[in-house]
Amino acid sequence: PACSTMAHCLLYYKGFLACQAHRAAHRLWGAGRRALALFLQSRVSEVFAVDIHPGARIGKGILLDHATGLVVGETAVVGDDVSILHNVTLGGTGKESGDRHPKIGDGVLVGAGTQILGNVRIGSGAKIGAGSVVLRDVPPRTTAVGNPAKLVGGKENPVKLDKMPSLTMDHISWSDYVI
Repeated sequence: PACSTMAHCLLYYKGFLACQAHRAAHRLWGAGRRALALFLQSRVSEVFAVDIHPGARIGKGILLDHATGLVVGETAVVGDDVSILHNVTLGGTGKESGDRHPKIGDGVLVGAGTQILGNVRIGSGAKIGAGSVVLRDVPPRTTAVGNPAKLVGGKENPVKLDKMPSLTMDHISWSDYVI
């Protein structure tokens, strides 16, 4: 809705531009041209304040809304049709090597200021509330909020979402904050 023309998006939307630069860096990374990929990542980080490691895998239809302060680690995987707001970290917990970053399913909405740390899975269609710190898996089509993040409705009976939050961008219908 904020982008009135395609030219406007191509020229001024740093989330879109950073994502396209990441796709180029990811191809270079996969082709073994790692130094060039890391150089491109470094420039994108300086220019846009978006730091996506070239080894990270990002699906199609992703929305990096505002994008400032976004950090995505090397072994992170982001599914299709995911919406990520500003100041989000998909990072590790200090493990030095191996598979150490989050796996985000399709259609997930990640709220502003969220930290998702470690090799955790966020199920498809889940919603992560702004400012949450996620250290454990989040089941599909549920909402997690808080620090540390907990499921809305509780672990035994979480409230299930009926729509894909990344497509509706609904930040306010948290049916109940009691966890």
